Order: sequence, then structure tokens, then C-alpha cells
Amino acid sequence: MFEKDRWKEIFHVLKQNPLRTFLTAFGIFWGIFMLMIMLGASSGLGNGLSRNLGDFAINSCFIWAQQTTMPYKGFKKERNYNFELKDIELLKKKIPDIEYISPRLNRGNQPVSRKNKSEGFSIYGDYPEYNNIDPCNILKGRFINYKDVYERRKVIVIGERVNEVLFGAEEDALGKYLKINGIYFQVIGVFRSKHSGGWGNHQNSSIIIPLTTMQKAFNLGNIVGWFGMTAKPGRSVKQIEEVSISLLKAAHYIHPDDEMAVGHQNIEEQFKKFHGLFVGIMLVVWIVGLGTLFAGVVGVSNIMLVVVRERTQEFGIQRAIGATPWKIISQLLLESVFLTTIAGYIGLFFGIGLVELINKFLPANALDVFYNPQISLKIAFSSLTILIFSGLIAGIIPARKAVSMKPIDAIRSEYK
Repeated sequence: MFEKDRWKEIFHVLKQNPLRTFLTAFGIFWGIFMLMIMLGASSGLGNGLSRNLGDFAINSCFIWAQQTTMPYKGFKKERNYNFELKDIELLKKKIPDIEYISPRLNRGNQPVSRKNKSEGFSIYGDYPEYNNIDPCNILKGRFINYKDVYERRKVIVIGERVNEVLFGAEEDALGKYLKINGIYFQVIGVFRSKHSGGWGNHQNSSIIIPLTTMQKAFNLGNIVGWFGMTAKPGRSVKQIEEVSISLLKAAHYIHPDDEMAVGHQNIEEQFKKFHGLFVGIMLVVWIVGLGTLFAGVVGVSNIMLVVVRERTQEFGIQRAIGATPWKIISQLLLESVFLTTIAGYIGLFFGIGLVELINKFLPANALDVFYNPQISLKIAFSSLTILIFSGLIAGIIPARKAVSMKPIDAIRSEYK
């Protein structure tokens, strides 16, 4: 009965000034609502980044030849040169920390035809290891192997879109032939990119040939477009990149100080930059979100101070007839926590609901950098717990003020 009366008292106090109660609750609601929205947005950005990367080897780097900018050992500056297949053995021998290394060639868009169908697709020459650096999903058949490379077989692995354009959904592409640069190649596999967005679409519209076959078919001699390589677990990609560049410069008579002669990209460093940016975004989200929540909690504390001032005489009478200070303090704390919890829960519900609604109706490929926004229930309820605890703290100052006056002074306060 006592608890029932206490809850009646809480509702009675909150209903005395409904506008004030609503505005105070709205501050709490808006704070946790915006926090959920911002957390959902930041997770969408993080998921978009992960989706764009696919299963790309983070511990990898790429190195390619560029025009020299300094003369060296009788060679003039602005010299064009190319990496070669023999450079692979040099790098493997000198750098034991390399786990995978794969050369690659790209001839850009080439006309690819079959019967009366023809379209331009990107043609790449690869080694089998490349599928360990930037893996793809093999939908049918297989990826190229070393027997294809050593025997220079005229075989290809085609992207999903190439399959759709030249074969359609009904026809099986495996074992069939496509004509590229006047040469017929047999399809041994169909793949789908693990990336999303533009790069994923590009890969799905490409064709992979054994690199040695491509060198012969396109009369490219022994040249290589670039090298992709990964470090063994626990080893430094940056160190591998630096040593590789030094070795390749020496092998191709390039000045050691010529910084522009060898192009390179360290995927691990790029990933760290993106990760740092994401961590920064999350930090800003939490600072702004918790700041908004704090403003709402301050509003609750202020409104409770007003309530205490209005009920000073009531508290004085309760004290005079035997109510303990703890009874009054617990009553005010309960009112503060009740208002904070209800408003916070509603804000939590609508925030998560909106994020889920966006996730449901957002097309899968609508944005390259935003995908599957979601909120961890653990984080959501942790936020609500922090909010409830903050509501408890918000009620302490008004509660202490309520019992700080002597009962007789509190009773007389109405007439001052």
C-alpha cells in the first residue's frame, strides 16, 4: 500500500505541470534518440568501409614502375622502364618475410566477343597468389593455377557481369570460348568480387588470364605491370615495401634517391588512416551524444529543484509528523529516475526503430561508403543504464536541498 501511494504521488507531481514535465522528458528523449542515430550512422560508415575492402589482405602493399627523375650510371632522367618476372625471385630470395607475392598486368578495356555478342572488358594477367591478396568468390569452376601459368594455357576466369552479358543466366559458361585480341580463350571459372561499389563493379566486369599467357598473347615480352605482396603474420609490411623498393631500384639502375621512379601503396597504412578516422568519428559521436544526454540530465536536476521549492512546505509537514529524511530523499530520487528512465527508454526505442527502418529500406548498393547501419543492443542498454544512473545523480542535489531545512522553517516558507 505504501509503494502504491508513492507511485500515486509521483504521477500527481508530474501531472501538476504537464508542460514542464513534457519539456524535461523531451530533453532526455532527444539526447538518447540522437545518440542512437549517430551510433547507427557511424556503424553504417564502418560497415561500408569493411564492405568496400572485402577480404582484401590488410597486410599488403603494391609496387609499380614509373618514369625516372634522376640520371644514374649513364642512364638519363625521364627514362621509362618495366619490372620483369625475374624480379619475383630476387624479392623472394632477399626478403624472407614476404608471404605472398604476385605480378600483375592490365591491358585496360579490350573487345571481347562470343558469337554475335561483343563488349569491352578489362583484361588482367595474374598469378594464382593474387587470389590470396585480393580474394574473389568463385561461383563456378576454378581460379587459374600454376600449370596454367607454366604451360601458358589459353584459359580465363570471367567476372559475374561478363558472364551475364556474353552467356546470360541460362547458359553455362564453363568450357565455352571467348575471343580476345583475335585469340580464343576457354572459360574455366566465373567469379564475383567481394568488394562493393565502383571497384566491385569493375572487378565483376573484368577477365583474368594467366600472366604468362597474357605476355605472349599481347606481345609484352617478360614485363610486369606491378607487384602485389603480403607480409607474413607479425611482420612489417612497411619494412617489406622499403626493402623491395631498394632492391628493385638497384636491379633496374635507378638512383637510390629517386623517390618518383617507383610507385607504391601500402594498404596497411591506408587502413590505419581509415581506422583512425573511424575511431575519431566514434569519439565525436560519443562526445556529442553524451553531451546532449548531460544537458537533458541537467534539465531533470533543474526541474527537480523547482519541484522541491514548490513542495517545501509539504516536506516540512512530512518531517514534522515523523517522516525520515531518507523517505523524502528516496521519493525525490525515485521521481528523477522514473522520469529519466521513461523518457530514455522511449528515445532508445524510437532511435533504434529509425535506424532499423533506414536499414530496411536502404538499397543494398545505394551508397558505396554506407551500409547496414545497426546498433549493438549491448551499447544501447549500456547507454540507458548510464542515463538512469545520471538521473539518480540528478536527483541527489534537489533531494539534499529538500531535507536541509528544519521542518519548522520549511512549514513557514510558504509565507515568506
